[in-house]
Amino acid sequence: MSISEKTAANMTTRRIVFSFLLLVSFVGLAALMTVTLSPGGYSALDLFILVCFMITLPWTIIGFWNAVIGLSIMRLSKNPVEAVCPIDHGDPNARLNSSTALLSCVRDEDAESLEVNLSAMVSQLIRAGQAENFTLYVLSDTSMDDIALQEQQMTARLSERFEGQMDVVYRRRTDNKGFKAGNIEDFCDRWGDQHDFALVLDADSFMSVEAITGLVRRMEANPNVGILQSLVVGLPTDSAFARIFQFGMRLGMRSYTIGSAWWQGDCGPYWGHNAVLRLKPFKEHCRLPELPGKGPLSGAILSHDQVEAVLMRRAGYEVRVLPLETGSYEVNPPHLLEFIRRDLRWCQGNLQYRRLLNMPDLKPVSRAQLALAILMFLGSPAWIGFMTAAAVLGMVTDYMPYRPDTGALLFFSVLTMVFAPKLATVADVLARADLRKAFGGPVRVLLSVGAEILYAAMIAPVMAVAHTLFMGGLLFGKTIGWGAQARGVRRLPVALALQKLWPQTLFGSAGLLWLTGQPIGLVWPVIPVAVGPLLASVIAVGTSTKTLGKLAIRSTLWRIPEESSPPPELADLHLPALTKGQVPPADQQGLVQGDAKPAEA
Repeated sequence: MSISEKTAANMTTRRIVFSFLLLVSFVGLAALMTVTLSPGGYSALDLFILVCFMITLPWTIIGFWNAVIGLSIMRLSKNPVEAVCPIDHGDPNARLNSSTALLSCVRDEDAESLEVNLSAMVSQLIRAGQAENFTLYVLSDTSMDDIALQEQQMTARLSERFEGQMDVVYRRRTDNKGFKAGNIEDFCDRWGDQHDFALVLDADSFMSVEAITGLVRRMEANPNVGILQSLVVGLPTDSAFARIFQFGMRLGMRSYTIGSAWWQGDCGPYWGHNAVLRLKPFKEHCRLPELPGKGPLSGAILSHDQVEAVLMRRAGYEVRVLPLETGSYEVNPPHLLEFIRRDLRWCQGNLQYRRLLNMPDLKPVSRAQLALAILMFLGSPAWIGFMTAAAVLGMVTDYMPYRPDTGALLFFSVLTMVFAPKLATVADVLARADLRKAFGGPVRVLLSVGAEILYAAMIAPVMAVAHTLFMGGLLFGKTIGWGAQARGVRRLPVALALQKLWPQTLFGSAGLLWLTGQPIGLVWPVIPVAVGPLLASVIAVGTSTKTLGKLAIRSTLWRIPEESSPPPELADLHLPALTKGQVPPADQQGLVQGDAKPAEA
């Protein structure tokens, strides 16, 4: 058996094992819920609760087993990245021999912030002597003429500044057909034959020269890889909302991504930015279909990235994720309303995948990824239905409709599975002196994790209500489209928060009213489910303010490693989060003491 055949057989074994774990867990949890609902027999309401519960399970179980596998690899493997992404890294001392287009895809963005990021990336490539292998393209879908003028002036400044060192090209489309995917498709048609690879960047993306050249070297060394996705982390931020969110995301991401890469392998994800594409097969095989018909789920595909990934894999090329946490950054939404709006665009785009499930010749894992992407958002109305029906069941019966013993076991089992990716990474952080120091010391890590889990429990039902209402609106033609994204920290108007979040407030009020009629010993774990939506407007406005953002920085909670030891490449960005708070090293702060032991390699 050849090496490639052994690798394929190994991946097949991994996928069979993961599928078995998923199936056994699903059947076990569904059976446990069935037993929990058994008092008094099974009414139509009981069956509705059971069905809703089962719809919410797949992503919960997948997250749990990804975390378990990821933690095992992080603790037992000498090189976790190599264990799940076994591709040739290339010679770091050799010069690049390919041509790569840097694609900055923008729409109605702040040109000043964009110029800072692009200038820093190009300058670092020039200082590293690598600029001759790259060309910068600013690909604009901007709808407003005044912003387009700012983009043109910005590009002209960049072109003048880097003349003779790197070419800078600006193109604005007047027809925004296909949104971002159409923007990149237009680039491929115009300039794709001039380059080997394209590094796709969002307007808020930033990548170090080591991250950029590392991806390109791997693409040069592995001609069978069609898309190589870097692991994207949040930049240090002065937004209180984004600070808490990205801390939780950072913790959950590493174990989850390593675990998922273990079984996805060459059918990995593509997140649409901070990734390198091999242009020839991308041009030939990854053009997106236009979905026929009318309504919000027809026309251009909004969530284009995963579709392009499965098409690249169908063409015989590998799609890999490189789970390194260094050098690849983005800016997370600065407030709750922008976070919701971004999620709703993904929701609409993912639901379009229903029309693509029958595409011919897709790999089984690719087809499963599309189905799971749909279930990701269908889980929200299922969760709302489950919670509402469970509350109603308790009110319309004159006996205890649930078994308390199996109910408690089920609740804490699901709760553990939901937070498993974060808990797994926390376990790895606490076990390593370098990571304990990077995240601010063990006490600070535990305090931050506890507060973030409580915060996440309050935000989750806010998002579920938003998803559910939006999906209901899709039935009547409501659409989200693709507008400009909010980036900076600005306090949300109270009236706007109330206008957008009144359904969550109503849901929370109803939930709190129900909770007041229940024994506290029975319902205390779900209090955040009511309090979060009830306070949604307060949370949205409060966490959008610069004042709370500064306080969050000065508290030194929810710290990420880039704050403890800022990477040199971030100096060119002049980030407020690294200057406003003047956060000292972990072992010099008064809140708690970090580890004094030197960082491990």
